[in-house]
Amino acid sequence: MKRAIFPGTFDPFTIGHYDIVLRGLAIFDEIVIGIGINQTKKTFFSLEKRMEMIRQSFQNEPRVSVKAYDDLTIHFAEQEKAAFILRGVRSVNDFEYERTIADANKQLNGVETVILNTNPAYSFVSSTVVRDLLLYKKDITAFLPPNVIL
Repeated sequence: MKRAIFPGTFDPFTIGHYDIVLRGLAIFDEIVIGIGINQTKKTFFSLEKRMEMIRQSFQNEPRVSVKAYDDLTIHFAEQEKAAFILRGVRSVNDFEYERTIADANKQLNGVETVILNTNPAYSFVSSTVVRDLLLYKKDITAFLPPNVIL
């Protein structure tokens, strides 16, 4: 069984994240979406709300689960018995950052990182953009996965 983790803060989980997971399901038998907890990072949505939004998105997909973790991502991968880390990139800058992390993770415990390019239709969507739109009370429905209720 090929199992992957898809780590992130997901504040919030966007249509771009959703697309990466859907495309990842063509590669992996199971994907665990891991919400990393960073005590020094202030989030817009609570951990519980972020988990709920992701569960709403994948309510009909039993191969996707959501868990929180407060550790190194490679430790979370080990805990989940995942041999792969799934990541998405929107730009060259994202790729350079992800490659550095992927190389470190490979060196530390042998876990492979699979990087998918973002669907061009979602390349401008980021959690930061969505949070900014929320602050100004704009409709963000188009930037969220289906079934998500804020």
